[in-house]
Amino acid sequence: MTHIDIYLDACGLDCPLPLLKAKQALNRMETGQVLEVLATDVGSWRDFEVFAQQSGNTLLLSEELDAHYRYLLKKK
Repeated sequence: MTHIDIYLDACGLDCPLPLLKAKQALNRMETGQVLEVLATDVGSWRDFEVFAQQSGNTLLLSEELDAHYRYLLKKK
C-alpha cells in the first residue's frame, strides 16, 4: 500500500481544473511525496497521463471506479 501525503478531491470540476489543482498541490509538496487525486472529469484520464510524462512526476496509479477517476502522483 502506498503512503498518501496529500489528498485532493477534484470531483465535480471540469477540465482543466482537476489537473490545475493537482499542479498547485504538487508545487507545495516535497520530493518523493505522493498526491492522491479523485476526479469525475473523463478528460482527466488523458490529462494526468500526459502531465506525468511531461513533468517528470511519476504516475503510480490511474484507475476508474464507478465514474470516478483516482490518480496517485509521486513528486519528482
